[in-house]
Amino acid sequence: MNFGPDYVRAIAPYQGGKPISEVAREFGLDEATIVKLASNENPLGLPDSARQAMMTALTELARYPDSNGFDLKGAISKKFGVPTDWITLGNGSNDILELAARSLVTAGQSVVYAEYSFAVYPLATQAVGARHIVVPAKNFGHDLQAMRAAITAETRLVFVANPNNPTGSFIKGEDIHAFIASVPESVVVVLDEAYTEYLSAAHRYDSLCWVSEFPNLIVSRSFSKAYGLAGLRVGFGIAQPGLTDLMNRLRQPFNVNSLAQAAAIAALNDETYLEKSAVLNAEGYQQLTAAFDQMGIEYLPSFGNFVLFRAGTEDGAGARVNVALLKKGIIVRPVGNYGLPQWLRVSIGLPDENAAFLTALKLVLS
Repeated sequence: MNFGPDYVRAIAPYQGGKPISEVAREFGLDEATIVKLASNENPLGLPDSARQAMMTALTELARYPDSNGFDLKGAISKKFGVPTDWITLGNGSNDILELAARSLVTAGQSVVYAEYSFAVYPLATQAVGARHIVVPAKNFGHDLQAMRAAITAETRLVFVANPNNPTGSFIKGEDIHAFIASVPESVVVVLDEAYTEYLSAAHRYDSLCWVSEFPNLIVSRSFSKAYGLAGLRVGFGIAQPGLTDLMNRLRQPFNVNSLAQAAAIAALNDETYLEKSAVLNAEGYQQLTAAFDQMGIEYLPSFGNFVLFRAGTEDGAGARVNVALLKKGIIVRPVGNYGLPQWLRVSIGLPDENAAFLTALKLVLS
């Protein structure tokens, strides 16, 4: 007997990057020698400020967390100059993406997103029985003009990632603003900015000020990348109260735990750590791309904390090179599920981690 609706049974579960322990078991390796550059995590590790905040919060773990996240919302409000009733807290930013789909889209309606964009968009769409409108990529990034043309009378949601994962592409702020302005008011745009903290000053734009202009805009942010809190699962969305009210009706009670809230408040105000993360990332990007240039490896310019590179010309190149790297204790991310079977995504790590990856890659490709 088949249980549940067909569209749920058709979902392929999300596959995260392989954990170090699994690779050690599978290939008989010492965990201490394995380098993981698969999940776009911050190689600096947990900020000391967040660690200290969690130690203080440990004494209250027998009690439920603040379901409304009063202190964390207050810190976000102060940091970004937005009212607290514009804020929805999420168990990671993908929780915000899924809340948007669940609260705004019903079976038979449609969701628009770009080819080669974050895997959660199709998952969130399919989970509510909606129709996918996947717009072909332009230079491996979003074709906003084509995405606008793809919106139909049944469309209720559009996902836009900037920078985009896994390709690393970037859209200028003025182009995104013009796109949102062109979208019908009945269609909500989710601007997914999980990697925005890695943008240089020259590429920054203030999307949060657009929320007061557009009642159909949700800006999604994450603490998992530049803030170094991936294991705690905490993110947030910014939108006008008409949208935050809807999402909070479906948000699970206590969806952000006490340690995550305490750590997020500390990390949010740790400018030293954030700056160090950005500098390390920029230097690591140069280290990887300079080596790719020297090796004649094709890669895409990236504005995140990762680089997408072509592992070979045959369709199975990504999978083949990925397995060969795993055997050498290097974990990167295959992207065949994105329709990119020749490519691999490597997260930017510490200098010695990047060097270990490059050494292994040279051996594999030779």
